[in-house]
Amino acid sequence: MKTFSWPVRVYYEDTDSGGVVYYANYLKFMERARSEWLRSLGFEQDELIAEDAVLFAVRSVQADYLSPARFNDLLNVSARVIKQSKVSLSFEQQITRADDNKLLCQGEIKIVCLDTDSMSPTRIPEKIMTTIKGMDSEG
Repeated sequence: MKTFSWPVRVYYEDTDSGGVVYYANYLKFMERARSEWLRSLGFEQDELIAEDAVLFAVRSVQADYLSPARFNDLLNVSARVIKQSKVSLSFEQQITRADDNKLLCQGEIKIVCLDTDSMSPTRIPEKIMTTIKGMDSEG
């Protein structure tokens, strides 16, 4: 599966009292990359809610924090689907500093598709699965 990458600038508000990115903000950066990945495929989350009555929620996160990012660093946040089922997608994600490509954080995030009314797992819309399968066949 192809790797998607999204640039993120570290703002002052992203840092802690030590001047480094607060650990929870790496998860926000990863969320942004997954949202932009979905948008790059032609799917807007608000439209999926309105038209298909589905939303995506994080089911589990495993993250390794390897080196700190600091105020004003430009980061590259990648997202790559590594597993898929009828109701979930698992992503491998990495955050690197753009100027030296140093790996700062990596993780595996599992998201689940939920029915907006019942908030219970439901099938990922076929139009999304077809698009993902098409990406896989592109090499």
